Amino acid sequence: MLIFLYGEDTYRSREKLREIVSHYKETHKSGLNLKYFDGKTLDFQDFQRELQIMPMFQEKKFFILSNVLSNQEFKDSFKTNAEKFIDSGNIILFYEETGKPAKDAFFTFLEKKAKCQEFAPLTSQKLKNWLNKEFDKIGAKTDPLALEMMVNFVGNDLWQLSNEVQKLAAFKQGGRIETKDVNLFIKPKIETDIFRTIDAIAVKDKKQALKLLHRHLEKGDNPLYLLSMINYQFRNIISLKDLIEKGKPLASLKLHPYVVRKTCQQAQKFTFDELKKIYQKIFQADYGIKNGKIDSNVALDLLIAEL
Repeated sequence: MLIFLYGEDTYRSREKLREIVSHYKETHKSGLNLKYFDGKTLDFQDFQRELQIMPMFQEKKFFILSNVLSNQEFKDSFKTNAEKFIDSGNIILFYEETGKPAKDAFFTFLEKKAKCQEFAPLTSQKLKNWLNKEFDKIGAKTDPLALEMMVNFVGNDLWQLSNEVQKLAAFKQGGRIETKDVNLFIKPKIETDIFRTIDAIAVKDKKQALKLLHRHLEKGDNPLYLLSMINYQFRNIISLKDLIEKGKPLASLKLHPYVVRKTCQQAQKFTFDELKKIYQKIFQADYGIKNGKIDSNVALDLLIAEL
């Protein structure tokens, strides 16, 4: 039997791999016939010899081969001898931490001959559903807005999201997880570049600000998400600047200490009049995008150009 697990979402693919291995171990208690191979350097003859050795305790063999797609010699040899492997009664699992390549004959072969499962990165509602289930598993209650904020801050990195779920649940100890808790514990992943973008805006370096934003657009980040992060940080600057002028404690904002430190530095670079004008332009850009009056990428470019 051939099994093929692949995709960029390594958190879910690893979970699936553990599930398959666990099921195998329930039936084949010794575990002596379970072997892992680094497919990048695996020699086909070595692999074939391992497969031909009589299994211990008459158990079915289970071989896990990772990153084989980069090993052309192995791929060619395996395809040539494929039928005897498929009919051997053993399990050969191919594991790849990438999506479907543009052109790869061995990938196409596995799609046809193996039991395949792709693990593409989760997006939008599917990502929120996954996050909600993770909280449900440990009996934690959440505000839907907190889930949305976690997705906005972290993106689709399930490894980090899983860690954040555990931290937030431990902190609340059965209490409902709200947006203020997310704000307190999670620093937005994109935040460092957003700080740099706003620093560039403050010194009128529009070229650098656009360069930083376009770097994210080229990676596939959603323009509305980028705009929301700019909006989020300028809102923080306004709120913090107001507290400073009124002599009130900054802790009332319930922001991550790193965010407070960076925001204090940025608040000194803008007057209230400048911040009000900027905030209004952000609102206009957001409104134009959501009502279909302007392309989202163009709206971002114009926003930076006008600041």
